[in-house]
Amino acid sequence: MTYWRRAAGAFALALLTAFPAAAEVRTEDLTGREVVLAEPARRIVLGEGRHLAVLGLTHEDPASLVAGWRLSKPLDEGTLEAWRAKFPEIDAIRDVGGAGRDLSVEAILAADPDLVVLPLADSGAPGLLRARERLEKAGVPLAYVDFFTHPESNTIPSLRILGTLTGSEAKTEEFIDFYEGKLKAVRAALDDPELQRPSVFFHVHAGGERCCSTAGGGVFNDFIEMAGGENLGADLVKGVVGDASLESVLLADPDFYVATGGAHMAARGGLVLGPGVSEETARAGLDKLLASRGIAQLTAVEQGRALGVWHLFNDSPLHVVLIELLAKTFHPDRTADLDPAATLAEIEARFSPVPTPGIYWLKP
Repeated sequence: MTYWRRAAGAFALALLTAFPAAAEVRTEDLTGREVVLAEPARRIVLGEGRHLAVLGLTHEDPASLVAGWRLSKPLDEGTLEAWRAKFPEIDAIRDVGGAGRDLSVEAILAADPDLVVLPLADSGAPGLLRARERLEKAGVPLAYVDFFTHPESNTIPSLRILGTLTGSEAKTEEFIDFYEGKLKAVRAALDDPELQRPSVFFHVHAGGERCCSTAGGGVFNDFIEMAGGENLGADLVKGVVGDASLESVLLADPDFYVATGGAHMAARGGLVLGPGVSEETARAGLDKLLASRGIAQLTAVEQGRALGVWHLFNDSPLHVVLIELLAKTFHPDRTADLDPAATLAEIEARFSPVPTPGIYWLKP
């Protein structure tokens, strides 16, 4: 009997040696929670559908990783069409959203994920905390990332979290090196204690009947400040986004007027920019916006200091392109070496698996 036990033990040891266990993956998410996976994630549920494009910057085959996504913040129409053309399997990704910003725990579990990635903004929502508790009890690991609330401080840690959890550290670090190099060039160009910061009004989701939604703290505020501007919205609204009256904008009379738009604004008669958008469509929307009541009377608009930009530069590391663009707009005399169009083209050539041609910004 002893002989057979020894033989069985030796056989088991040989099997373990021949087929070593996959290395355990450990990291901390943005809330400081430890996230532990038995091996790199291969079936991920995304709390934001648009973060599929972020995974594309850090992983060679991002579509193969995503088993479910919440579609309350999806890829925009042009981006989705481009990704579907290359990765038709994305139509099989399960929608795991509940009502509004909620999550369906049942739909998530049905997707059989080995990881759920949620935006940091969800970390304090009571309903989503209950969903997290249920998922954790079911043994599903969760990680919080952020490219939206505080992009300046959270983008690089979030990229590293995704790279670690998907076993794609090398590509992630390559992109981070590129990203940091671009921001370093912006900071160097604007490195002057006597820099004069122009006032900027960021009109988000611009056009249609409603005026004027704007950015308060975080998100676009970070981009404006990094580009050497001063965000008027931080004084006009509370929170990340809010509504400022047209009268208050006219009274403030900013040095620069920047409007954001996207495919989602087409149905509202607003500014349309982004992937798949023609210059003719973008130009018509911007001309209409700048001729609208009140906006047309801003000194910045009258003197040609206006700019239309794609709204979904937010919630993505692609915001590095927007920061370059804003820096060149606010401080053209200091930023001759910055080239946002070349930066966007290099991201698509080196990192993104899917090219998404379109009109991402436009001046009068």
